[in-house]
Amino acid sequence: MSTVAADLRTASGWRAALPAFMALVAAILLLYRETAMAMVGIWWRSETFTHAFLVVPIALWLVWRKREQLAALTPRAQPWVLLPLLAAAVVWFVSDLVVVNAASQFAFVAMLVLAVPAVLGLEVALTILFPLLFLFFAVPFGEFVVPVLMEWTADFTVTALRATGVPVFREGQHFIIPSGSWSVIDECSGVRYLMASFMVGTLFAYLNYSSYLRRAVFMLLSILVPIVANWLRAYMIVMLAHLSDNTIATGVDHILYGWVFFGAIIFILYIVGARWSQPDAAPASAGTPGRMRGFGGTGSASTRVMLATALGAAVIVTLPPLAVGGLQRAEGTAAAATVDLPMHLAGGWSAEGAQIASWTPMFGDPSAAANQVYAGPAGTVGVHLAYYRGQGEGRKVVSSQNMLVGMRDREWSLPVVGDDRTVAMGPQAVTVRTAEILGQPQAGSEHRPHLVVWRFYWIDGRFIAGDAAAKIAGVLARLRGHGDEGAAIVLYADGKTVAASNAALEAFMQANLGSFETLLRRTRDAR
Repeated sequence: MSTVAADLRTASGWRAALPAFMALVAAILLLYRETAMAMVGIWWRSETFTHAFLVVPIALWLVWRKREQLAALTPRAQPWVLLPLLAAAVVWFVSDLVVVNAASQFAFVAMLVLAVPAVLGLEVALTILFPLLFLFFAVPFGEFVVPVLMEWTADFTVTALRATGVPVFREGQHFIIPSGSWSVIDECSGVRYLMASFMVGTLFAYLNYSSYLRRAVFMLLSILVPIVANWLRAYMIVMLAHLSDNTIATGVDHILYGWVFFGAIIFILYIVGARWSQPDAAPASAGTPGRMRGFGGTGSASTRVMLATALGAAVIVTLPPLAVGGLQRAEGTAAAATVDLPMHLAGGWSAEGAQIASWTPMFGDPSAAANQVYAGPAGTVGVHLAYYRGQGEGRKVVSSQNMLVGMRDREWSLPVVGDDRTVAMGPQAVTVRTAEILGQPQAGSEHRPHLVVWRFYWIDGRFIAGDAAAKIAGVLARLRGHGDEGAAIVLYADGKTVAASNAALEAFMQANLGSFETLLRRTRDAR
């Protein structure tokens, strides 16, 4: 009789908790639909994250495999989980204010995951812990490693070519061998192999191993093997083209050979991994239904706690979108922005007759942009100013897509990323990020443009160097009701030496930064 009563309590618990849980999940999906659609949009247009379309179906299938264990558990709401849920909601709110897509998307998935222990309880969440964590693979995250992977791929390819007797001249991600020139572009980084391999490798380890050590080792191999395989793939492609006098591995077959080689390596990895597979562990006893650890007792008291927790969770997830909507209404519709750089500046700097190597940084869709070159007593300085208003997914003053040199740029390379430099401006100081870029020789000349570049931001009336500091300043500006206005400022000089270029840039800043601040404030106030 006690077993029957326990079964009835379990079934009753699920009948009460499941509708509340589904309603909470539906509310999160509805309230954060723009975040969800942004994720789906990236899956659709980026081959790097196409595999993310499989994440939700796989997670649901993994939960379905646990249905018998779940049916034996009694849902027990955990009101304390509302605290981490609140933290996730705050992270989403702050990230959305300054359009940090990855952070807002992780927070969105975290809210979905935390809804499980909050309403259904810890035992339910622990039973399906892997499927819940697997959902984080849906976040299109990781493209920030592309430059590093490109660098490693170029390093290995050049080293391997030299080790096999092929002379190489390298400059940045470009290198020349006797049979031709090559460039390591974003598609050569192997990031798409890495992301897909790590997701599938994690799933493989969960399904085939019961030992946490074996799972961790295989997951680590699913990261390391595609990286090394991509290095070998790049070297193989270059050598095939070199040895065949560029008759193979240079067109479509370049991609085909690469995928075949990579597929073979990954296939071997999983064949070897399967040899150490372990049988599924016997499911742990679910214990006695109705006596699970949790908040509250049984029956109506437990149901009231569950409904109160679900209601509290609904309130928490509702507040951030409402707050963002209120800020947007207060800021109004973003008007068009215009920025005009003057022909003459203080300190004898003038745009008349000033010339410098033709170069423009790659900044995505600014609201307004201006370029000008000035000649002055200390040298020649170029200015690129990108102004941002009404920032969104494709228009951000601070973005990994805003680059000095594009990954596929054949005219310029970025061999040196320097340290921060502080420029004294009277009683104050301004910090800038420095870099050096090299251009290809001009027609009929052996001279190679060598630009020293200083980069910084203007956010809420202050000049800021770092990306993180600029994001924080943007959050504070919006919370103060100052809007999302901001600008990226790039100064560059082509002196005879790096020291001469730095001296010209410093003299230009000291003479004219006040004028630029006035110009930016006027642009902001004219909205």
